[in-house]
Amino acid sequence: MLPITQRTLAPGVTLRVVQTKKFKTSMLSATFLAPLTEETASLNALLPQVLRRGTQDHPDMEALSAALDDLYGGGIEPIVRKKGEVQCVGFWGSFLDDAFVPGDSHILESAAALLGELILRPAGEGEAFVPAYVDSEKANLIDQIRGEVNDKLQYSLSRLRSLMCQGEAYGIHKLGSEAQAQAITGQALYARYRQLLETAPLHLYYCGSAEPDRVEAAFRAALTGLPRGQRQPAPVTQSIAAPAGEVRRFTDRLDVTQGKLTIGFRVGGGFREKEDVARAMLFNAIYGGSTNSKLFLNVREKLSLCYFASSSLVLSKGGLLVYSGVEFSNFQKAEEEILAQLAACQEGKITKEELESARRSVMSSLRTSLDAQGRLEEYWLGRFVTGTGFTPEELAAAVEAVTLDQVVEMARQVRLDSVYTLRGRED
Repeated sequence: MLPITQRTLAPGVTLRVVQTKKFKTSMLSATFLAPLTEETASLNALLPQVLRRGTQDHPDMEALSAALDDLYGGGIEPIVRKKGEVQCVGFWGSFLDDAFVPGDSHILESAAALLGELILRPAGEGEAFVPAYVDSEKANLIDQIRGEVNDKLQYSLSRLRSLMCQGEAYGIHKLGSEAQAQAITGQALYARYRQLLETAPLHLYYCGSAEPDRVEAAFRAALTGLPRGQRQPAPVTQSIAAPAGEVRRFTDRLDVTQGKLTIGFRVGGGFREKEDVARAMLFNAIYGGSTNSKLFLNVREKLSLCYFASSSLVLSKGGLLVYSGVEFSNFQKAEEEILAQLAACQEGKITKEELESARRSVMSSLRTSLDAQGRLEEYWLGRFVTGTGFTPEELAAAVEAVTLDQVVEMARQVRLDSVYTLRGRED
C-alpha cells in the first residue's frame, strides 16, 4: 500500500502526499473548490487559463516555457473539472522526480515555487490582469463551449445532464455557457480571482519520492502570500434519491447520420461509504461498464441494436448514465432492451461468471489507478471533494467482499428518470 499523508497547512488548505519511488516523474497539483453556479461557472473556468499566460517574474508564455525548460522540461497546465456539483479549478504539474535528477540538484522546491507564482503573482498592473490575455482566453473558452457539439456523444451526455438536472447545480456545464462567457469582463474576472483566493477550499497534492515534511515545506514557501483567513467548507453535492415524477423525454435534431440514445437514472442518493461505492462499481460493471457487461454482450453484440452501449456512474450525485449510438429506426428497440437488461439485474439474473468477470474488471481498473499518476491524483481529489479518505487498495478489498445479493440490492435502487435522443433533421 502506498504511504499516504494528509496535512492541514491552514484553515481550508489541505495537502495530500503520496510518497512513492515507482515513477520517474513527480506530480503536483493545486485545486480550488467552488460550488457550481450559473453566475460563476464561466468565470472559474476562464481563470486558470488566464493565470497560465504569465506571472510577474515570467510575464508571457515564452518566459514561462524557459522556466519550465530549466526544470528539465517539466510542465504545468490549467485544469477545470466537475465533481458532482463542485467545480474544481487550478493547475497540475509534472516534473522529473528528484530521485532521477543528476548531481545534487532538486526540482521539487523550484516546481512548487513556480506553481505558487502562477496562483499568487499573475501578470498585470495593479488589481487587473493583462487585458490581451483575458480577451484571448475568453475567445478560446467561447470556442471550446461552441465546439462541444462536434463530439456528438459528449454533446448528448451534456444535454442529458442539463435537461435531467434542470434546477440542480449538476445540470450546469463545467465551462458555464456561451452567454456567461461572453459577459465576462477583466474587472469581474479579477474580482472572482480574489474571491477564490481568499475563501475557496484549496486541495494541494504531491506524488513522488520526497518525504512529506519536505513537500510541506516546499508548498508552505511557495504559498506564503496566500490569504490566511477562514475559508468556506468544501461544497456538498445534493443527491436526489428518486425521480420526481413520470419519465421525461427530450429530443434534439442535428445533421447527424447516427443517432445517440442517452438515458439517465437516479440511484438512491450519493455514495460515501466504501462498501456502497464498491457495490455500485460492481453493479455498473455487470450492467454496462465493461466489455463483458450485459449491455455490451446483449444489446450491442447479440442483438446488434447499437453501435456501442455503455453505462457510467456519477457516484457523488447518485446517478447512472447509459449512452449508445443507434440507427434512427432502432431507438425504441434499443431503449426497451437497455431497460430489459436492467430488469434482469434487478431480478437477480446474473451468472457467477458475469459477477466474477465484472469483479476482475473493477479490480483491474483500481490497480491501473495505482500505476498512473494522473488517475491517482484524480482519485484523491474525488476523495477530498466527497470528504472520504479510503485508499484504492481499501476500495479494492471492499469490491472483493461484495456478494451477488448486494449487487442485486444495488440494482433495485436504480430508477429511470430521463431519456434523451439525438436524431437527424430528416429522421
